[in-house]
Amino acid sequence: MSFSRTYGNLQDQDRIFTNLYRDGDPFIDGALKRGDWHKTKDIVLNGDDWIIDQIKASGLRGRGGAGFPSGLKYSFMPKVSDGRPSYLVINADESEPGTCKDREIMRHDPHKLIEGALCVGVSMRAKAAYIYIRGEFWYEYNCLERAISEAYERGLIGKNACGTGYDFDVHVVHGAGAYICGEETGLIESLEGKQGKPRMKPPFPANAGLYGCPTTVTNVETVAVCPTILRRTPEWFASFGRKNNAGTKLFAVSGHVNNPGVFEEEMSIPLRELIEKHCGGVTGGWDNLKAIIPGGSSVPLLPKRICDDVLMDFDALRDVRSGLGTAAVIVMDKSTDVIAAIHRLSKFYAHESCGQCTPCREGTSWMEDMLGRMRKGNADFAEIDMLEELSYQIEGHTICALGDAAAWPVQGLIRHFRHEMEDRIEDYKAENPERGQRAKVSHLPEHH
Repeated sequence: MSFSRTYGNLQDQDRIFTNLYRDGDPFIDGALKRGDWHKTKDIVLNGDDWIIDQIKASGLRGRGGAGFPSGLKYSFMPKVSDGRPSYLVINADESEPGTCKDREIMRHDPHKLIEGALCVGVSMRAKAAYIYIRGEFWYEYNCLERAISEAYERGLIGKNACGTGYDFDVHVVHGAGAYICGEETGLIESLEGKQGKPRMKPPFPANAGLYGCPTTVTNVETVAVCPTILRRTPEWFASFGRKNNAGTKLFAVSGHVNNPGVFEEEMSIPLRELIEKHCGGVTGGWDNLKAIIPGGSSVPLLPKRICDDVLMDFDALRDVRSGLGTAAVIVMDKSTDVIAAIHRLSKFYAHESCGQCTPCREGTSWMEDMLGRMRKGNADFAEIDMLEELSYQIEGHTICALGDAAAWPVQGLIRHFRHEMEDRIEDYKAENPERGQRAKVSHLPEHH
């Protein structure tokens, strides 16, 4: 691929999350030194329309996985109240395997999130923000609670927030550690004290969400970057990354790299540069790379030949039939049994399905079962096509996107590593000639 300019090499003065590694005090004194809560009163007094216009102009897209334009999403909230209050709900569930960026914000830069909640809340005329945090994030929960207490004590939130005359409350609510509660309507159900099962849409949350009131559900990172955008101008933010892929981004890199971690970089940085510059490269060198899942466990993996020159943004990864998702990069070197890796993910999705939709409830278990046999090779070649067909019967046929999240890793495996699946079956038949015959009819009833 050839591009007119290169992306990456983000300078320190352009980093939004300057305490990502807890170099300083995460709480109010450190936050004020780092520039948080600076001129927040002026931002709020500029009004809701101004804030929305600035976020739209910045090109910010949701950092929770879907990548929907944030300013547009926030503008869906009703302009004139019909008597119901409006709510901002911040998704801090972060249960996607491989994803660990939001917890770093809550641990080390919690005031960015709270200030962002105020700014974004004002833009949609909300009365309160609810931060729905994953049950296992006990340390992060305590950090947030302390930062919120500090913000109340200083008059930054609560009655007359920042001296603006605007009343705005922030609450933290613990979930029970369910993946399905990362889906916005499942999260709302859980917030209301019910089982976290996604709702049918419409009505969309902007019309009837939390307690039947207008609600916007948005991601931690998306909210936390907003005050910096509003202070430093949308043009500054839009100067990073390719068109329609603006801004800086937190990338969480795990797996077979020498230095795993969470890094802030410019959008559209080449995947290879991200890994070699920040992670010390793949273990055993770049040529030892087998595959990379670029955006959390729900997006299809990519083989090395695509990873060589793909860019880390929404559009470039969509064009190679994967996705940026949460930008959780899972690196697999040649020691990886890729079939076993995808089987493990299938097991996760089968376990986390809420069971409402038949294609997901039944299909995820079938995929787990089939992959469990293919991991050993105890299958027939025709079952690879059956497995792929099954994934397409699940994808797009469920209330929420968990069905898609379960189907896509399997589709990526078959698309790029079908030869390994066939070799595994061939080897199994060679080692077990009597069972090799059985494998041909393994999906048929016993009397056949």
